[in-house]
Amino acid sequence: MSIDHAAIAASRDRIRAAHLSEHRPASSARGLHHFALISSDVERTIAFYQDLLEFPLTEIFENRDYRGSSHFFFDIGNGNLLAFFDFPGLDLGPYQEVVGGLHHIAISVDPVAWERLRGKLEAAGVAHQIESGASIYFRDPDGARLELLADPLGDMYGARVL
Repeated sequence: MSIDHAAIAASRDRIRAAHLSEHRPASSARGLHHFALISSDVERTIAFYQDLLEFPLTEIFENRDYRGSSHFFFDIGNGNLLAFFDFPGLDLGPYQEVVGGLHHIAISVDPVAWERLRGKLEAAGVAHQIESGASIYFRDPDGARLELLADPLGDMYGARVL
């Protein structure tokens, strides 16, 4: 299958011209409350996110929608949370990236933390890929793709996106 890159670029330019405004209105949202993923092993997930990535566990309680399931949260800074559910007794199978599904979660960390966490990932043997000297891509124990980004919130690779 051949990709017409010029047509794609022209379409992106048309969309940008039609929908981006120099005087963008304020968002109706206050921020991301939490993003929820699935955990196949609560303690392994806590070890990965709290101990390795240094995202403190903030709460764990029973999932209101599935008796016996846990709903637990990690502080990812700036008042935002990363949440997980486990579903004991359900065979959910491994994580899959699908069209229309989650591609990755990008979490901003300061450059000093980025270097420290990169070293911790390497020491723990977590396979990862570094892009543009500011992004580390890797997978959590259940296969969800994560990115640690050394750029400030609202910036990406030197461009202001917010």
